[in-house]
Amino acid sequence: MNQTLLFQQIRILDPVSGFDQVTDILIDDNKIQEISPKIELTDDSAKIIDGNGLILAPALVDLFCHSGEPGYEERETLQTLNASAKAGGVSRVAILPNTLPVVDNPNTVTWIQNKTKSLETNFDCWGSLTKNLEGNTIAELADLAESGVVGFTDNRPHSNLQLVRKLLEYAQPFHLPIALCPTNLQLKGKGVVRECRTSIRLGLIGNPEIAETVAIASLLEIVALTKTPIHLMNISTARGVDLIKRAKEEQLPVTGSVNWHHLILNIETIASYNPHLRFDPPLGTEIDRLGLLEGIKTGVIDAISINHTPYTYEEKTVAFADAPSGSIGLELALPLLWQNLVITGELSASQLWKALSVNALRCLYQEPLKIQVGQRAEFIVFAPQQPWQITPNQLKSLSYNTYWLEKEIKGKILCNY
Repeated sequence: MNQTLLFQQIRILDPVSGFDQVTDILIDDNKIQEISPKIELTDDSAKIIDGNGLILAPALVDLFCHSGEPGYEERETLQTLNASAKAGGVSRVAILPNTLPVVDNPNTVTWIQNKTKSLETNFDCWGSLTKNLEGNTIAELADLAESGVVGFTDNRPHSNLQLVRKLLEYAQPFHLPIALCPTNLQLKGKGVVRECRTSIRLGLIGNPEIAETVAIASLLEIVALTKTPIHLMNISTARGVDLIKRAKEEQLPVTGSVNWHHLILNIETIASYNPHLRFDPPLGTEIDRLGLLEGIKTGVIDAISINHTPYTYEEKTVAFADAPSGSIGLELALPLLWQNLVITGELSASQLWKALSVNALRCLYQEPLKIQVGQRAEFIVFAPQQPWQITPNQLKSLSYNTYWLEKEIKGKILCNY
């Protein structure tokens, strides 16, 4: 972006400084040159944009993103992933290692880096903790770290806690994020929804709350011993939030994130048996949803992950219990969270942006994006009231597995710099 841009009377949101005002902003040479109530231009070549009703804020981050390529290109290619990220206001994407081949070696990291270096989105790779994600043998973490992975995760639960302890001890010197899935597989069993009265009424096998909380407690005990920082992925229960809160009060080095769906939906939505509502961990009760929201408000839960997970029509068009877990989200997360949480007053605009951008980068040990003079321009312009229809033709993603398919929502990204 080399053109000079002047946004007039646009709402600027900078969660880092707390700035939230309607003002003018001048962008030139890929940098923010000036922010003031009224900017006068002498350059006739500058593009002037009316910011009425628009929001200019830092670009978003997807902490955990599934890429179809390599291996599952029928779900998503890196090109369509880039287009989907751009359309959703996401400038930085951390790709999970469960591609084919798995990202458990430097060659796969280099292949993805070369494939994405010309794309507008900044793609990073998570390296796997264990070889082939099998949870048996530690991967070549040193080689992966040297190749430039953003951190380590298997994106699946580990049943061997002795191995987890060794992983944390071995990975500590690399000073990279380690993301773990807190699920006790024995307690989870074959559960596909949160265990509660509603699961019984729906006739679906329940996944109990303690499958998550027992796992969190176990992992936190290992952290207390090893002192290695960890990130707990996809927290889904109010009780899990309480455990992380206590750990932070005890100064344990832990951060946590929640999948965006869990903040606006609960198990009651599953009464439709829509396979796009199949998640792992599953949607919780309303008590869980409110507990997760409180975790975001208080900072106990650091970030909201988009967890973009594409699947083909054929893969998802099955019975609820047989459907693979996950849903797309890059293009949908911001407008749906805005309409369901910010407009309703459950979260402030700053709280939402902090969780989707600022803290997400901090969880990756990266500097947050700022809307301040002198900073590089990496921002989006969001039109919160602009309606659009979620259809396969409107979506940039190759897949369209989402609960909101064929629904109209408000909120559109107008530009992504």
